[in-house]
Amino acid sequence: MSIKEREKISKDLLDDDFDEEDENTQEDKYLTFILGNEEYGIEILHVTEIIGIQYITPVPDMPVYVKGVINLRGKVIPVMDVRIRFSMPEKEYNDRTCIIVINVNDQSVGLIVDQVSEVLDIPKTNVEPPPRVHKGEGSKFIQGMGKVGEKVKIILNADKLLQGEDLEAVQNNIAVEN
Repeated sequence: MSIKEREKISKDLLDDDFDEEDENTQEDKYLTFILGNEEYGIEILHVTEIIGIQYITPVPDMPVYVKGVINLRGKVIPVMDVRIRFSMPEKEYNDRTCIIVINVNDQSVGLIVDQVSEVLDIPKTNVEPPPRVHKGEGSKFIQGMGKVGEKVKIILNADKLLQGEDLEAVQNNIAVEN
């Protein structure tokens, strides 16, 4: 995704003229992104901004998947590497690496992903429950499997992605620093 495309999606997400009608138009819309060879989606209503990778200030004594914090227009936001959160091998960041800033229950967190793809409409009728085959660390974050043509997108549950004692501790530590 080019910088212009990323800026356009981010601008659309930050549109200040948000109202109830806009909320309805965001239903069944997902921002899709790539991690490794798989494509994931997260409900667009949680996404506030997409930014390129930037300097991340390390914070001591944090979970391994929390890379540190960024200063986004005066707000300190913790940043997690989704690859590490999902127990995937680390990958060096490049010009396609993005930070997706999401907000769930008034908590903002940056998600580092390999690459942002696009915004897709995936109707509820095309979303199936996740398979119950594997109970690994990453599977608890899966909300469903979105069918798009012949492909399947792994739909993430933003609430569960931000839950956990580790992340709550990060949020509390940052709140104390602010």
